[in-house]
Amino acid sequence: MPIVNSHDGVPLFFELHDYTDPWKNAPTLILQHGFGRSGRFWYNMIPYLARFYKVLTPTLRGLGQHYDMPDPEVRITAENYIRDLVTIIDHLGLDRVHYAGESLGGIIGMYFAGMHPERVRTLSLFAAPLIISEKTRETFRIGHATWQDALQKLGVRGWSDAVNTLTRFPPGTHPDMLAWFSEEMSKSKLEVVLQMSRLAAQVNPSAVLGNIEAPVLGLYPSQGGAITSNEQFDILRKNIKDLRLVHLDTPYHMVHTIEPANCAKHVLYFCSEFDGTPCRER
Repeated sequence: MPIVNSHDGVPLFFELHDYTDPWKNAPTLILQHGFGRSGRFWYNMIPYLARFYKVLTPTLRGLGQHYDMPDPEVRITAENYIRDLVTIIDHLGLDRVHYAGESLGGIIGMYFAGMHPERVRTLSLFAAPLIISEKTRETFRIGHATWQDALQKLGVRGWSDAVNTLTRFPPGTHPDMLAWFSEEMSKSKLEVVLQMSRLAAQVNPSAVLGNIEAPVLGLYPSQGGAITSNEQFDILRKNIKDLRLVHLDTPYHMVHTIEPANCAKHVLYFCSEFDGTPCRER
């Protein structure tokens, strides 16, 4: 897995998946994962996308590799997440990218597109809330005093097991898939996931939404969703210049995992509309 060092020396892991025609110099699409996950979680969308776009899957700092990142309470910040994106993009010699993020990765995308509008061609959001509401934090406590208490007492895997059936996936989801999901999350160290939870409870990109110049596609659950809400959609509509919202046929949060082909089709056609890249073959 390629690595580049961040501005503060933290190693940043990413993968580039490219099955495009080498003579066409296809545009790059970033897929940014959400809370506690890694670039591995895009396994089911990459095959649909990488024939037409170079697909870049960064793993957020400190996650997924079981390596020691000192002082996560200092090093895990929204500002550092944005600086890390710029570091990776510059390292690869990229000027502008398409960006698609799920959940917290979508929040990061809103910050990125608002703070660096010249670097983003399009922004796609998979069930990305504007904030992690008190109602959502209550769900994430799973009967404990705080979200962080739940993580500490259950561990990353145990907490993920509980949330999988509360908000993420519908009844009848294959148990092996749910087990894989939690096993992958458990590869991240608890202290890193704890600090991510503290940050996730505080972030709010509302102040930069008006700076976003890229067209924005939002792919969201039906009925508002378990983590997103109609009130948040109203704020997005009011502040983002070019926003298209699509509600998919599931009330559960992990829309890109539940409907990977459908989500990929939406993103391909959306990106293609703005850069002319063919998004299907005969």
